[in-house]
Amino acid sequence: MAVDENAKLVKPINENDHFRGPKEAQVLLVEYGDYECPHCRQVNDIRRELRARLGDKYRYIYRHFPITSTHAQIAAEAAEAASAQGRFWEMHNLLFKHQGELSKSQILQYAAEINLDLERFERDLNDGVYADRVREDFESGMESGVHGTPTFFINGNRYDGPWDLESLMAEIQKPLGVQVRVLFQQFTRLQASGGILLLITSILALIWANSPMAHYYYELLETHLSISLGSFHLSHELLEWVNDGLMVIFFFVVGLEIKRELTVGELATPRRAALPISAAVGGMFVPAVVYLIFNYSTEGMAGWGIPMATDIAFMLGVLTVFGKRIPLSLKVFFTALAIVDDIGAVMVIAIFYTDEIVWVALVVAALIFLVLIILNRAGIRSPMPYSILGIGLWLAFLESGLHPTIAGVLVAFTIPSSTSASVEAFEAQCTAVLGGVESEGPERVRMANSSRSQAAAMTLESIAERIQTPAQRLERSLLPWVTYIILPIFAFANAGVTLQGDFVSTVTNPISLGIILGLLVGKPLGISFFSWLAVKSRLADLPMNVGWSQLISTSFLAAIGFTMALFIASAAFADPELLAIAKLSIILASLLAGLGGSVLLLFTSSSKESTTEMESAPETA
Repeated sequence: MAVDENAKLVKPINENDHFRGPKEAQVLLVEYGDYECPHCRQVNDIRRELRARLGDKYRYIYRHFPITSTHAQIAAEAAEAASAQGRFWEMHNLLFKHQGELSKSQILQYAAEINLDLERFERDLNDGVYADRVREDFESGMESGVHGTPTFFINGNRYDGPWDLESLMAEIQKPLGVQVRVLFQQFTRLQASGGILLLITSILALIWANSPMAHYYYELLETHLSISLGSFHLSHELLEWVNDGLMVIFFFVVGLEIKRELTVGELATPRRAALPISAAVGGMFVPAVVYLIFNYSTEGMAGWGIPMATDIAFMLGVLTVFGKRIPLSLKVFFTALAIVDDIGAVMVIAIFYTDEIVWVALVVAALIFLVLIILNRAGIRSPMPYSILGIGLWLAFLESGLHPTIAGVLVAFTIPSSTSASVEAFEAQCTAVLGGVESEGPERVRMANSSRSQAAAMTLESIAERIQTPAQRLERSLLPWVTYIILPIFAFANAGVTLQGDFVSTVTNPISLGIILGLLVGKPLGISFFSWLAVKSRLADLPMNVGWSQLISTSFLAAIGFTMALFIASAAFADPELLAIAKLSIILASLLAGLGGSVLLLFTSSSKESTTEMESAPETA
């Protein structure tokens, strides 16, 4: 459940940048551009209008991002060579004015036009004096998530909206309500944001459950909600609706993630899947054994599946805090491990936490699942029939005795995950559609092109929808709901534990010891040892740029078992007292795992130091 974390300007504005406008300006607009990009030429005129409207409130900074293949690099070096003689902006404007005429001989003519020292200018170009300076801009753009030109950053935040003047002005001059919305959008870009919300809602539940108004918390969870339709009647407490109903959507998204990893992700081939599967098996098996050492043949034995769980949201949230200290390959490995862990958790819930099976309901569920498979084979891509049948499958599982959330995973497996469109045809059609929209010409032609633009936008939207798989669209659309609404509600409903009695006797209870030691000792030991076995037996390789110390340190973060562990605990224990002990142990173990893993990563992950220095360029206004 990941989001784009490269949405901010990584390289700060400094004295070597090329800028126009006062240093104290309220609006800082950074553009990464390419002198051969026609869109950059268009916005070059727009930024002049911005300056005219905003005056001293506005400062513009240009950085090089040459990605076209012909003369973009030499043009960027020419601008730097002109900057060395105090003529950056004059050369900058000429390069855009004569776009399409940027050969070296033509650039020398422009240098003569603005009275540069031609001998020095030509020597600088021939010797590539400023190639590194251009490359530094390019690399800083890549680090900030720049993939095309132009890309804008407004006050350090990447702007992904339209490039026209009014849209940029609207972004710059936001009303308060829009600013609040943008702050929320910036928060949701953080990969750690889902874990932060889970932590906040869990703390709120704990505070409320131990306050003088605790009875209101429990009364809220025990509130009955009913659905009636004719003779059909469904009534459950709010807590049951959350755990057995709302969490179906969470398990549906988990199912989509599992399917993605199995088809195109880290689990798609045996070689790539070997290490995360081995590590996940060890991370499930060893904690279960540790738990059973303390609880075999006791009333707490049913909770053996609790320490098997890993909470991917919390784990990736902590890894994100470390930024570039953590190699991307390590994040990918532990994401794949968590997916395998989810598969194991789903199987444990389905097989071991079922009291009694109602075979008639299970047969109905099997028939509905068969129809879903037929829809997939028939090429039905609309989500509507899958949604309707999915509700039917959930109701059948609800009556069958198997945990109803399994329905979410099964429905996810039937959602089409392959595109029905040809990529080559997609690219050709997009080119044809965009090529039919011209921006210049007389007023009547522009009005006609306005209608064409609207039609082109609708066509592109239809094409884009066709090229994406239904599984991709559903995962993308449901992920924010799961991350920012469903999981926080689940945490709030399940993390409220009344802290009564002797704390020491509670944490030394066999159930508590089994969960805490199963997670804190069994989980990292199982992951590390089984990973070592896989590598030593040549079944798999360590992730790129990852050492054993870093992998072992991160395995302690995998001991954060919060969401799935709480879910399994609710399925394992009907006794409120045993459930309370289990919940408190899960929260305590997850907290210790997060702190311990973070400290270990601080010692085993060195910070990334900059090894390049930028050459000075004179400041121009």
